[in-house]
Amino acid sequence: MATFVLVHGAGHGGWAWRRLTPLLRRAGHDVHAPTLTGLGERSHLASSDVDMETHVTDVLSVLFFEDLREVVLVGHSYGGVVITAAAHRDPSRIGRLVYLDAPIPADGERSVDLLAPEHRDEQGQLPPPPPGERMARLGITDPSDAAWVGARLRPQPPGPQLQPLRLSLAEAAALPRTLVFCGRTPENFPAARFRQRLDAAGASGYLVLDEGHDAMLTAPERVAELLLPLAGP
Repeated sequence: MATFVLVHGAGHGGWAWRRLTPLLRRAGHDVHAPTLTGLGERSHLASSDVDMETHVTDVLSVLFFEDLREVVLVGHSYGGVVITAAAHRDPSRIGRLVYLDAPIPADGERSVDLLAPEHRDEQGQLPPPPPGERMARLGITDPSDAAWVGARLRPQPPGPQLQPLRLSLAEAAALPRTLVFCGRTPENFPAARFRQRLDAAGASGYLVLDEGHDAMLTAPERVAELLLPLAGP
């Protein structure tokens, strides 16, 4: 049995994994899907005090208090920034990092730096598009899904977007990593921009899923097919 800890993206919450977690559990694995402070059912805790350290602590606290080890730590979108920072704070309970349509930030980089300059404001936020357009960007086309997701999205706390990352632990850099990109993600999203950087550098070895950005909601079976082999024998 493996342990998956699933970290959601900006504006989302632990609810974003509700279609994926049963598939992983059905295969016999332990699954945790925490909600970061200020989002989802914890949106009432949003404040100017919430920063990247808060979100890193959210994740590491689950690993410690649940006594989880050799965790497959999955980050979707902004969650990729969080899992990277968490690994560099304490890699001791992490067995593998998985980036689901997520960028890998560099030392000293801020989450806002991963956004296209024309698509961010001074607080590192994406200006909210019309609801229908926002759902299309996430790859959500079913009207009932769009209504369900739209009702649960919350503004991303600005603090985590603006805090430079300190990534210096060799043990964290040595952790196995798997990158999965969604092929239908808009080009100005951080994951797509990061993939472009990899391609320009001649990198290879990443996986591509022909789905939209929120594939864990629109294609949970396909995401599960990619994650389950990472659980090991």
